Amino acid sequence: MPLYKTIKPHANTSIFVWNIKDSLAKLSEGIPLSDNSIERLKHMKSEIHRRGFLSVRHLLKAAGYTDHDLYYTPNGKPHLRDGKNISITHSYEFSAIIISDYEIGIDIEKNREKIARIAPKFTDFKVDFENNTPEQIELLTVIWGAKESLYKIYPYGGLTFRNDIPVTPFKLSDTKTTAWINASDWSKKYNIQFEKIENFTLVYAHDNFN
Repeated sequence: MPLYKTIKPHANTSIFVWNIKDSLAKLSEGIPLSDNSIERLKHMKSEIHRRGFLSVRHLLKAAGYTDHDLYYTPNGKPHLRDGKNISITHSYEFSAIIISDYEIGIDIEKNREKIARIAPKFTDFKVDFENNTPEQIELLTVIWGAKESLYKIYPYGGLTFRNDIPVTPFKLSDTKTTAWINASDWSKKYNIQFEKIENFTLVYAHDNFN
C-alpha cells in the first residue's frame, strides 16, 4: 500500500500523501464509489487522471473516510459531510489530501522547467530563461503551489494568480512563507508551508496555526 507519508502540522490538521504506483485495477480494489464518482471516473479519458482520482479515495480511507463522505459544491469545491475542511491534489505519481478544522488548501506539483516559461503569467518573479537552475524551478513551483492552494480556499472562483494572490518573498531553506487572497470581497493573510518530495513540491496553506 503506497501511502507515502503523513504529516501532522497541527493537532486538528492532517495531511496524507500517496505514491501512485499501482495499476488502475489494483487501485479499484476495496474502494466503494458513489454513483457520482462512478460517472466522473467513467468520463475521464486519461489513465493518469483516473489513477489520481482513485488514489485520493485511498487517502480518504487512510484518513477514516469513504468516498460517500465526500461531496462537491456546484463550483467544484470538495467538502466532507462531517463539516471538516478538505483540499485535494494530484500530479503524476503523487496525490495528497489535507483535512482540518481550519481553512486549508493544498497543491503538489512536479518540478519542471516549463514553470519558468509560464512564470510571467502568475508572478513578477524575475526569471533568467537562459539559466533555469533547479533552485529557480523549485522556487517558482512553490509560488505556483501557494497560489493554487489559496485559489482552492477562495469559495467563489475568478481570482487571477498574478494580481489577486501575492506571495511574500522567501528562500527555499525557510520552508514557509505567507500569502494573501486580495479580492473585493475577501482580504486575508494565510500561512504557507512547503517541502520537497522526491522531484515534487508539496505546498499547503492554512489560516490559523503556526
